[in-house]
Amino acid sequence: MSALVRHSSIGAFLYGLLFVVVLPVLLLLWARATGPFVPLPVPETIWPGIVIAVLGMAMTVTGITDMMRYGEGLPMNAYPPKRHVSRGIYRYLSHPIYTGFCLLLLGAAWALGSPGGFWLVFPVTALGCISLVFGFEKHDMEQRFGAGLPKPLISLPGNNDRNPSTVERISVYVLVLLPWLAVYEAVILLGKPPDAVEAFFAFERSLPVYEWTELIYGGTYLFVLLVPLFARSSRILRDFSVAGLSGTVMVAILFVTVPLIATPREFEPSGLLGRLLLWERSLDAPVAAFPSFHVIWAFLSARAYARSFPRWRYAWWTAAVLISLSCITTGMHALLDVLGGLGMALLLFRLDALWHRLRAVAERVANSWKEWRFGPVRLINHGIYGGIGTCIGLSIVGTLLGRAYVAPALFIALAGIISAALWAQYIEGSPSLLRPYGYYGGVAGVVLGSLAAPLLGLNAWLLLGAFSVAAPWIQAFGRLRCLVQGCCHGRPAPAGTGIRYDHPQSRVSFIADLRNVPLHPTPLYSILWNAAYGMILARLWS
Repeated sequence: MSALVRHSSIGAFLYGLLFVVVLPVLLLLWARATGPFVPLPVPETIWPGIVIAVLGMAMTVTGITDMMRYGEGLPMNAYPPKRHVSRGIYRYLSHPIYTGFCLLLLGAAWALGSPGGFWLVFPVTALGCISLVFGFEKHDMEQRFGAGLPKPLISLPGNNDRNPSTVERISVYVLVLLPWLAVYEAVILLGKPPDAVEAFFAFERSLPVYEWTELIYGGTYLFVLLVPLFARSSRILRDFSVAGLSGTVMVAILFVTVPLIATPREFEPSGLLGRLLLWERSLDAPVAAFPSFHVIWAFLSARAYARSFPRWRYAWWTAAVLISLSCITTGMHALLDVLGGLGMALLLFRLDALWHRLRAVAERVANSWKEWRFGPVRLINHGIYGGIGTCIGLSIVGTLLGRAYVAPALFIALAGIISAALWAQYIEGSPSLLRPYGYYGGVAGVVLGSLAAPLLGLNAWLLLGAFSVAAPWIQAFGRLRCLVQGCCHGRPAPAGTGIRYDHPQSRVSFIADLRNVPLHPTPLYSILWNAAYGMILARLWS
């Protein structure tokens, strides 16, 4: 055996050991260590967790063996297989190993009653896998095997006018409606927040409950579930799926960050429909009410039906309106819930237009470079964004902690700025990159600065927590600076997705030589993500 082969074998063994043994052990230790600090409920019935864990293990093992069998290699990014695999389990799923491993984590945490594993380790690991797939593996596979790789059977419907296949219809249930149900039930499991606010106006409490409208309210489930079966083109089904997935993500964030609840109005049942309404209420909870998913799904479904059967379009839209009204007449939702659901549905209808508007704004910012020279000093307009972000961050920290922490917060901010500058010059230093600050240096400076808090009799963890809440908003404004300077730009993208840099001072122009080439607006992606988890961190603090 040659030295090269031995080196490769040892590297593959150590790489596999890291992900097969070390990583699972670290995740287990993380779950155990964080359990006491995650005071959230875990389902009491353990058998579903066992089933999910076994299913996840089977998917993972099958994915590994099929990769080795058909790909003639190992399921490792550092030692990738020689062939693209589209047989075995890969005929049905693109990433059975990641999917199975995440299901294994979820099922194990559920079965063991681990709140740290259920609410922290599993979702963070799942997000990490998604990031790895879309940020690295997808592009790596296209480079190695070419574009236009065969799609697995379980995937979003195609963007065409052909009649959807049976598998495409089934995929909508698996990839869209099932994840929505899981997210909805998870929010219900969280229970009523301690600072919950009723969404009902005072006058709504006196409104009667019309039991017969349960026919309309309960019929929503059938109205939605039949969409994949009756949609007349893959494009209609794809638009329904994309809007549904987008709505699931956005509404889930609102569910956990906006403490509005809707405790159903009380009534005495007088017939079968009244008892059916009470039974349905027993399966639900006052949470997960704003905005109303009944309204959202009703309008998304009505659009799909109206596009499939345009002669009946008025009937479909009328059905969506009646479903929305039934949310109030059954006493299940407040007026605010219904209006919020309607607003979200309208937003989902305009997702493409909203994205193009955001993209256009990002492109204008990216080409807004201005500078002024005063002797040897040069002022660049993008510096204002970093300054605004720092001021907003300090304002958040000061608001959260009060006067006693103002001076330490200023000291920590200064430590972060100095550390970021040193990091950029001595670790990432490069005259061509023109990088005045290094992000990771700033994080290290904040952490090190917080260590001085106990010397002043202050709580370092409280300081770090407050800066964590402020960090997403600081970075969001910092990403505007990235747009102008041209750093952190993405790879070439389709014209409808990317933005073009045409300013000669942008690093995209004079370093990357990608002037006027559509590029992924990665700073914009970062801004949107920062806004999402910034809301979640603020809610956790409150």
